[in-house]
Amino acid sequence: MKKTLLSGAQVAVTLALLYFVFRDPAKRAQMATALRLANYWWIALGVFAYLIVELAAAVRWQVLLRVQGIRLSNLRVGGLFFIGMFYNQFMPGGTGGDIIKSYLLLKETPDKKAGALLAVLFDRVIGLVALISITGVLIFLRYHWLAQLPETRRLLYVLLVVLGSSILALVTSFVVSGFNLFDWLPQRMPGRDKLLEVSAAYHLYARHWKATLVAFGMSLVAHLGTFTTFLCVAYALHAEDVRATPPTPVPVIDFFAIMPIERTISSLPISFGGAGWREIVLQILLHNLAGVRAGVANLIGSLSFLIIVICALPGAIVYFLYRPSGTAGHIKMREMRHEVATLEHSFGAEK
Repeated sequence: MKKTLLSGAQVAVTLALLYFVFRDPAKRAQMATALRLANYWWIALGVFAYLIVELAAAVRWQVLLRVQGIRLSNLRVGGLFFIGMFYNQFMPGGTGGDIIKSYLLLKETPDKKAGALLAVLFDRVIGLVALISITGVLIFLRYHWLAQLPETRRLLYVLLVVLGSSILALVTSFVVSGFNLFDWLPQRMPGRDKLLEVSAAYHLYARHWKATLVAFGMSLVAHLGTFTTFLCVAYALHAEDVRATPPTPVPVIDFFAIMPIERTISSLPISFGGAGWREIVLQILLHNLAGVRAGVANLIGSLSFLIIVICALPGAIVYFLYRPSGTAGHIKMREMRHEVATLEHSFGAEK
C-alpha cells in the first residue's frame, strides 16, 4: 500500500509539472516553430550517440560480470541489459531495472549468486564515480558561469549536495572496507547489507584493477554520450543565444556544464522518469545562462528523453520473450524484490 501511494503521488506530481511546463501558449508557439524548422539529421545523430551510450554500458557490465567469473552468452547478457535499461526508465524510482537484472542473473547463475549481486551493484557504483569525475571537471571549469544568477546557483547547490552525499557514502564504504570495520556496524543499521556488498565489491574489483579501469572508461563514454545526445537535440532545434547579434549556438562546454545538474535532479524520484523536472531545469539553466528561448529549452528535454525511451523500448520486447533458466516464466516484481533482498541480507549476515 505504501509503494502504491508513493507511486500515485509521483504520477500526480508528474502531471502537475508537465501542465506547468506546457501551459504557456507563448512557449508552445516557440516549440512548434522549433519543430517546424528542426534539422532532423541532428536528431538522427542524437539517436546514434545514445546507441553508443547503450553499447558502452553493455560492455561495462560484461566486463564486471567476467571479473565475477560469470560467463553468459552475449545474447543472454544483452537481453538482461536491455530489460534492465527498459525498467530503469519506466518504473518509479529508477532502480526497478536493477532488481529485475539481479533476479534474472541469479536464476542464470545459481552457483554465483553473490557475484551476480556484486556485479549489478558495482555497475551502479562505477557509473556514479565516473559521473562525479566528469562533474568535478565541468564545475571547476564553469563554476562562476553556473553560479552567476540566484536561480541557477540554487540548482548548482542541489547538485553539489546530492553528489556530496554520494561521495560521503562512497568514502564511508571505502573506510569500512579498508579498515575492516564490519563488526562495528549495528546489525539493524539501515543500509548495512548494501554497505557490506559495496565493501566486498571494492576488494574484488581492486584486485582486478585493469578490468575496473576499462569499466570506468566505458562509464565515461556512456555519460558523455548522454550529454552528446542532448546536445544534438539542442542543435537540431537551433538552440541559440538570442541575446547575441547574430544569435550564436550554445558552446559545447557550456552545454555540457549544465548536463550534470539536469541529469542529477531529473534522476531524483520526484516525478515519473524525471518528466517535468527535466524540462524545468533545462529552462532555468539554458534560458537564463545561455539565452535559449524557454520553449526551446523545454523541448530539448522532452525530445532527448523521447530518444532515450525509443532506444529503451526494445527491452520490453526482450522481457516478454525472455525465459530465465530454471523458471517457468515471469513473476511479480514484489517477489523479485523479496528474493533479492533476502539474498542481500544473507550476504550481509555471512560478512
